[in-house]
Amino acid sequence: MPNRSIVIHTARRRLELYEGNRLIQSYPIAVGKSATPTPNGHYSIATKTVSPGGVFGSRWMGLTIPGYGIHGTNNPASIGQAVSKGCIRMHNHDAESLFQRVKIGTPVNILR
Repeated sequence: MPNRSIVIHTARRRLELYEGNRLIQSYPIAVGKSATPTPNGHYSIATKTVSPGGVFGSRWMGLTIPGYGIHGTNNPASIGQAVSKGCIRMHNHDAESLFQRVKIGTPVNILR
């Protein structure tokens, strides 16, 4: 798989997928609410799960910070909002697309 990385812009509510320095996809996301903000920092994808169910929608990509991940949702109206407990929430079809394009170990940089 190519040299891919993820950059998450919490203020803009966007997740960007890069191949090297080239942006190849940008997705709308929901992020943590003010009481439970999405943590800034450098992480990587530690786990990948198909059909985790419930609030995690159709895909889960756990990060190297325990308890946090990138996942689908059973509440698509929440995308674009600051409503989660710190996770990065995506439309299920976007989470499925991203899931196929990244591997365990893919770097994830979360910025404000």
